Amino acid sequence: MAEATGGRQLPLFPTPGAPRAEPRRLAPVPPVDGDSSLAAAFGAFDDHLGRVGKTDNTRSAFASDLRLLGKHLGPQRSLRDISTADLNGFLTWMLEHSGRPCSEKTYARRVTTLKVFFAWLTESGALARDPALRLVHRRAEAPLPLVLDEEQVARLLATARARRLAEPGDTRPELVVRLVLDTGIKKGELTRLRLDDLSVEHGQPEMLVRYDSARNRHKERRIGFSPDLLPLMAAYRKQYGPTDRLLPCTARNLEYVLADLVEESGLPRRCGFETLRWTSALTHRRARMPSDELRQRLGLSPVTWVATERKLELLDRGGPIAG
Repeated sequence: MAEATGGRQLPLFPTPGAPRAEPRRLAPVPPVDGDSSLAAAFGAFDDHLGRVGKTDNTRSAFASDLRLLGKHLGPQRSLRDISTADLNGFLTWMLEHSGRPCSEKTYARRVTTLKVFFAWLTESGALARDPALRLVHRRAEAPLPLVLDEEQVARLLATARARRLAEPGDTRPELVVRLVLDTGIKKGELTRLRLDDLSVEHGQPEMLVRYDSARNRHKERRIGFSPDLLPLMAAYRKQYGPTDRLLPCTARNLEYVLADLVEESGLPRRCGFETLRWTSALTHRRARMPSDELRQRLGLSPVTWVATERKLELLDRGGPIAG
């Protein structure tokens, strides 16, 4: 993902052949086999993730999930003694008896961690069979997010356009709605957007989504947006005269702006920024945007993307529409 460094903005997608950051050097980890303990396998797996260039955030997420598995089965449990029933028992414990029932999102991520970890052990020859291959997802699917259909999007945009053309006109509602529908950025990302984060290269406008917190810096990225938004953005800047941030207001202010549009458009009151974000993601998916490009556009990690992509697949088949 792109990141601002010393005033120089790096591209979202590195140019083929461009130098890559060297993965962190790690001390050698002894090879594992079926008699090795879970604790030994965890170290070898993290070493593997480092050597294939996985980010620290991804490695930390895997390590956290696997520590929980070690806590349940015992860190000295030998790999060959772990069965599918053991893993299903761990998932049941995690959902019902751990004292801290996990969310649907966390549950899905931990199932993915088990599948990735044991698939690696099998492919590397440490195990003859993969006990995670047939894990049973016992939790019911969480409700799918709401999205707007084409007619509802048209209604919302028509209401925003009418606000702009009224006397006196207001360009901000239309700019907010069209930016989120076009880019899929989050409400908080929108409020942090600065004027110098916007640029045009060869007629293609793009924005740099920034994060102030170092722990979220991996979410920074470049997003291209439609040139059709440039005249609206110019009209907005002429009306409001922002000098630093594009939208110098709080996230709550933007919620009020959108809530007014939703009510006037006759859409369900629960339609908020997340509805627009999911609608944007589904629109780009249906336009055949490559999966990894869409993941990066939304600022999601590979682990989080597993559950998100599944929901988009279900929505693409005709999941629930707002209203």
